[in-house]
Amino acid sequence: MTKHKIFTMSFSSVYPHYVKKAERKGRTKTEVDEIIRWLTGYTQEELELQLEKQTNFEVFFAEAPQLNPSRALIKGVICGVRVENIEEPTMREIRYLDKLIDELAKGKAMEKILREQPAR
Repeated sequence: MTKHKIFTMSFSSVYPHYVKKAERKGRTKTEVDEIIRWLTGYTQEELELQLEKQTNFEVFFAEAPQLNPSRALIKGVICGVRVENIEEPTMREIRYLDKLIDELAKGKAMEKILREQPAR
């Protein structure tokens, strides 16, 4: 699948796979939504509207109210590629989300997934 095809895929066509992956590992749709809201700045209502509109990935990230600056802390390999080395902006955002969902499915604590800094 080319990058272009991924960008034009509707976010809503992939979203159920994120939820299913999480639920198979004992996690919840609520946690998946929390991750997406953290990454993009969408409210729950805005997220649901994007799903309803069947927005493609490119528009989904372009219209995100506030991409979380802490997403730059997301490191590691997804689909054989280091996320921090992906130069194409939309592809990097997609892989950030993939990585966060993987971490959720692997049982990582939400505080760690959301890159929350401990209070000092």
